[in-house]
Amino acid sequence: MKKLIYYGKNHPGYPEKLKVLESPPAGLYVLGELPDPDRKTAAIVGARSCSAYGRRQARFFARALSARGIQIVSGLASGIDRAAHEGALEGGTQTFAVLGCGADVCYPRENFGIYRQIAQGGGGILSEFEPGSRPLGWHFPRRNRIISGLADLVLVVEARARSGALITADCALEQGKTVYAVPGRLEDPLSEGCNRLIFQGAGTALSPQVLLEELDVPDEPAAQDPEETRGALPEEFQRIFRCLGPEGKTLETVSRETGTTVEETARILMRLELEGLAEEDSRGYCRSRLR
Repeated sequence: MKKLIYYGKNHPGYPEKLKVLESPPAGLYVLGELPDPDRKTAAIVGARSCSAYGRRQARFFARALSARGIQIVSGLASGIDRAAHEGALEGGTQTFAVLGCGADVCYPRENFGIYRQIAQGGGGILSEFEPGSRPLGWHFPRRNRIISGLADLVLVVEARARSGALITADCALEQGKTVYAVPGRLEDPLSEGCNRLIFQGAGTALSPQVLLEELDVPDEPAAQDPEETRGALPEEFQRIFRCLGPEGKTLETVSRETGTTVEETARILMRLELEGLAEEDSRGYCRSRLR
């Protein structure tokens, strides 16, 4: 594990984005790296007790943005935060977790695997609280201003009417940041916060492309015909594509049936999605119905 480093406000590495906050942290304890100030950054936040739909959307948006070089910042909580970090790791660009405890304390404990991946994979674990600090309730609203402060844009995936994710959205608006929300079903309490944000003027996150345009990330070159694209893919991509069918399969099922690791399967499926050859539905991954 990397060494914990402290960045005070006068340190040259202290993020410029945080210096302009009304109440900037006196310093940051960092395990790993700080976000690259020359890269665009998106915060993805939402409910801890999220739905399967919310988890899929958080992972999908994070993966798609990360694949285009966007840094993802979140809070390492269960649910939406965890899915956002997972998607970012799959996308290949650094992800950063801002904690409501000491940077040397993994909370919740079941996220230790992701905590370690972030710290060792070019991203970073950040906290304004001293090493060893416990995850106290009042810490989390304070850490939310750092999450939004580091971001150029905040995406809320699922949130109840009263939610910590809405505190992050409020912080973002006070900081002059753009807020987007993923719409949900009207009768779903987990979507009430997102739908209300949209009603109040937040952007509607209909696709990752909407966020890429907001962040002024250039469009990719025009896609090839899907059949031409598939023919040019390496054999390991072809093997996974052949495993897919009209009915969705889980990531683990595709991995098992093709003899490919889960991590490599996730990477290849993401590439197939970007190429228009695969998509994810409520049951898992399948061949694109747009072909």
